[in-house]
Amino acid sequence: MKYKIIYTLLFIIITSRLYSQDKATLSGTVTIKTNTETIICASIFIPEAKASTITNAYGFYSITLPKGEYTIVISYVGFETIEERIILTSNMKKDFSMPEKSKTLDEVVVKYNSSASNIRKPEMSVNKLSVSTIKKMPAVMGEVDILKAILQLPGVSNAQEGATGFNVRGGSVDGNLILLDEAVVYNTSHLFGFFSVFNADVIKDLKLYKGGIPAHFGGRTSSVLDIYQKEGNNKEFHITGGIGAVSSRLLAEGPIVKNKSSFVVAGRTSYAHLFLKLADNPNAVSFYDLNAKLNHRINDNNRIFLSGYFGKDNMNFSNFFSNNYSNSFFNLRWNHIFSDKFFSNASIIYSRYNYGLKIKYVGIDWASDIRNFNFKYNFSHHLSDKLVLNYGVNSIYYQFNPGTIKPMDAASPINADQIEKKYAWENALYVSAEHQLSDRLSLNYGLRYSNFQRLGEQHVNRYANDQAVVFNPELQIYEEGKPTGTTHYNKNMKIIDFGNLEPRLALSYTINDHQSIKASYNRMSQYIHLISNTASVSPLDIWAPSDQYLKPEILDQVALGYFRNFGNGKYTLETEAFYKNTQNKADYIDGAELIAHKAVEQVLLNGEARAYGLEVMLKKNTGNLTGWFSYTLSRAEQRTPGRNAEEPGINNGKWYRANYDKTHNLSLTAAYQLTKKWNFGGIFTYQTGKAATYPIGKYEYQGITIANYGARNINSLPAYHHLDLSATYTPKPNSKKRWKGEWIFSIYNIYGRNNAASLMFEQNRETGLSEAKRISIFGIVPGVTYNFRF
Repeated sequence: MKYKIIYTLLFIIITSRLYSQDKATLSGTVTIKTNTETIICASIFIPEAKASTITNAYGFYSITLPKGEYTIVISYVGFETIEERIILTSNMKKDFSMPEKSKTLDEVVVKYNSSASNIRKPEMSVNKLSVSTIKKMPAVMGEVDILKAILQLPGVSNAQEGATGFNVRGGSVDGNLILLDEAVVYNTSHLFGFFSVFNADVIKDLKLYKGGIPAHFGGRTSSVLDIYQKEGNNKEFHITGGIGAVSSRLLAEGPIVKNKSSFVVAGRTSYAHLFLKLADNPNAVSFYDLNAKLNHRINDNNRIFLSGYFGKDNMNFSNFFSNNYSNSFFNLRWNHIFSDKFFSNASIIYSRYNYGLKIKYVGIDWASDIRNFNFKYNFSHHLSDKLVLNYGVNSIYYQFNPGTIKPMDAASPINADQIEKKYAWENALYVSAEHQLSDRLSLNYGLRYSNFQRLGEQHVNRYANDQAVVFNPELQIYEEGKPTGTTHYNKNMKIIDFGNLEPRLALSYTINDHQSIKASYNRMSQYIHLISNTASVSPLDIWAPSDQYLKPEILDQVALGYFRNFGNGKYTLETEAFYKNTQNKADYIDGAELIAHKAVEQVLLNGEARAYGLEVMLKKNTGNLTGWFSYTLSRAEQRTPGRNAEEPGINNGKWYRANYDKTHNLSLTAAYQLTKKWNFGGIFTYQTGKAATYPIGKYEYQGITIANYGARNINSLPAYHHLDLSATYTPKPNSKKRWKGEWIFSIYNIYGRNNAASLMFEQNRETGLSEAKRISIFGIVPGVTYNFRF
């Protein structure tokens, strides 16, 4: 089999070289003219050949054409389109620098439909957002937010008001692989989800994969959010910042060696806790983060990058408890161009997420963390104008600390303890091909092999009948199993391993230059899990690796879509239907306690999940008024049947709505440029209320009133909706001075909707009747920020 694969690859390479003898390759990089920042996903269109490509994640492109004379059209949102004639007689390296648009949007003239690449490219279930697009959206508290932007895309929702993270196509929060400069980010929010950890000033580009996920991504089952930071201006020194009512930010960038190396450093901090102190309020909530990146061009073929991030949240609630959590990563990356058709990228990455809790009246100090060491090496090989190969390796070593428990002081009754740490190693090999079979049919196919090993040192519990959860037939409930013994594994000794093949396939059939039909299938494996019985990420949740009880999740997803451009690219319609099935979806027995649990396998069972739906997105891409309408009709369900005929399973083994199921999800996003001085933005969001379980009765036991609950998640919270508006005022848009400023005025939830984060059921002391109280987090939230640049 090994030799067959080698011979097949050699045959493809030799055949492609013979096929391209009368052709030549045009390659190079596309950058921003003012600062030489590389541009991701810039479109390169050749009208005469009806051929197109896009730049990769590092601004590099390569396209092979028959020798001849061509018009090259380079385009990207927010930049002037470049048109240039070239004579291609041999392999040519050609770099392009794109100037930012200086005209108002109604002056844009579309000469070529360079957006046809989104029709022909075998890429679906993917949404790209440029920072220029995001910055036109309403700014909550005067600051644009990356995560708020992707929540307006079809198939994407949040669990509830104030929830952190996001859900994609009925998937759980931990199913999202979130990458910042290729490093994993485990918690994406500040201040209970009001801000994201992504500072928009330092973000260059982002892409969200909801399906049809390429083979070089793995380790999660729901989505991939791939975000890249800016590289820094290597021509001039600039400072950008903003001063708001709750937080402020500052970014500095400039050359280290002009036209060769540069840096960018950005920081944010909140100061609402200072106002609370002035008001004698004992509570305090704050965050800060820091982004940094260096890059150096060794020569035309070699470039190195060093990037990092650190962010932390601190919360202190009077004398009851305090909580903190932080993300951090460092990434050393090397880009190498072997030839005009052969490109590589190697990365060494360290990521860490730690979280802690102090409960003062109990006297407990609890801390946990997850860290990983990651190596990636990816190759991109442009074999011909019809075939591009991508292949590489990825290796991740994990360290899990479920909990370090300490007494807060000498008077605390808490005894120091360390929940046993866990270790794992995840490796993958992958290969994929982007293949144009004909003028109408294009494919993207690939295969990923992933292997996951649980390693020692660890004591692993043994249970009777290998069941960590037991069923009590008298009480008809599931209970925690009692270990019958333990097995000790020495350091780096293999405890258990898993291996999975993950095929990927996407195809595009072009009806004409304006419309196409696309389909995709992908299998994904997820080996680490967020141990949580809440709908969204909590700082108290812990990550755990797969083992003999917590099985790896295996997802299969299929999707079918219709795509169309109208008005020469002025309007875009995208419709997709999808179906997802997940094996080994963990669920928790009733009454499960997860915090500081030493054996989480005793409270969980493996089941299955499914999700299906229809997505529609209509975009207006040009003009003074731009934006999009998105709507998703979907269902997300879970089922955990009994392990034998005597066990009922969870919810009697029947399908029930997942915590994050949202039947209807509608969003309308608009940006309007009134004049050069005034810009307006608006977002309306409507979602079905998340699934919930209400009490259906009550009874008394020894003088205590106890609620009796119905079937799991059969009810829903009230519908979630709000309207956000913003206005941006630029006093001197045509000023030639270095100092440039603008004011942003925003109102979140302008009509004051009290969206339910949860419902609390209690007994009215006066009437004795049971009642439900809606708990809301945000009402109307005004904001103002002054942004500046010089």
